[in-house]
Amino acid sequence: MGHILVTGGAGYIGSHTCLELLEQGYEITVVDNLSNAKRESLRRVERLTGRHLKLVVHDVRDRQALDAVFARASTPIEAVIHFAGLKAVGESVEKPLLYYHTNIVSTLVLVEVMLDHGVNRLIFSSSCTVYGDPASVPVTEDFPCSCTNPYGCTKLTIEQILKDVNRARPDFNVALLRYFNPVGAHPSGDIGEDPNGIPNNLAPYITQVLIGKLAELQVHGNDYPTPDGTGVRDYIHVVDLARGHVKAVEKLKENPGIVIYNLGTGRGYSVLEMIRSFERASGKPVPFAIGPRRSGDVAANFADPAKAGLELGWQAEFDLDQMCRDSWNWQLKNPDGY
Repeated sequence: MGHILVTGGAGYIGSHTCLELLEQGYEITVVDNLSNAKRESLRRVERLTGRHLKLVVHDVRDRQALDAVFARASTPIEAVIHFAGLKAVGESVEKPLLYYHTNIVSTLVLVEVMLDHGVNRLIFSSSCTVYGDPASVPVTEDFPCSCTNPYGCTKLTIEQILKDVNRARPDFNVALLRYFNPVGAHPSGDIGEDPNGIPNNLAPYITQVLIGKLAELQVHGNDYPTPDGTGVRDYIHVVDLARGHVKAVEKLKENPGIVIYNLGTGRGYSVLEMIRSFERASGKPVPFAIGPRRSGDVAANFADPAKAGLELGWQAEFDLDQMCRDSWNWQLKNPDGY
């Protein structure tokens, strides 16, 4: 099927994508500095698939090490999926330089090394944050882009860099995948989201409250112009998201230039709806308190995923209750993560 390099492949979305790629017959090399991931995630991917992958522990910004990965590959690398980067909105507001340096420099080094080795297919892990605070929902790929926090600005800047590279090198093919809000875990419960410290994302925070590791959920604002006042997001099951990457790999074989896809369900759920779904999944109440709005957050953001359906033959299959059941199953089986 071909050899894919996956940067940040030991992380939450990366590990699920590696699993789907292995199941489709691809050869995988992962480059990950393990700053926010564990080797164990990939060991479990190998166990679940019965297939081997190669892990190289390096920072993508280390040009010499990355060059060696391409030069010494057992079979030529045909495409790259670029997950590596920092991703917490709140932290990016506090540490903007860290985010700009990590996310942008890693991409510059990666693309330079790819071009040096004649690799011209890149799938970039972008984000719905590039739409800023959208004037309306659902959001289509041609909406104007802006950013409300440094994390989103890094994604938007990288998208522009990749478009510019394609303009200079039309044979350089890029899929910009704008994710909405990944949640859930593999149905086996063997791989899932394992954040360092206190989670920045809603689902793992709720599961840690449910299992007793955290006292209560802080809901960031209940005065948004939404049906129940809490923020509305398009939550997508991580397995659906991973399968979208497999479809994007196939799409880039057509040498389409630059393609942009929203990966979401097309439906928004509020924080309170998410809480109720987790209560159904666990059979337990989720204690929560309403706090002030969080810097950089928007009221509502959900996708129009029709383009991905039309051009990739992809659509999300799992609903919110399935996402919450799988998240809870992962947390129960792995109370302390990996």
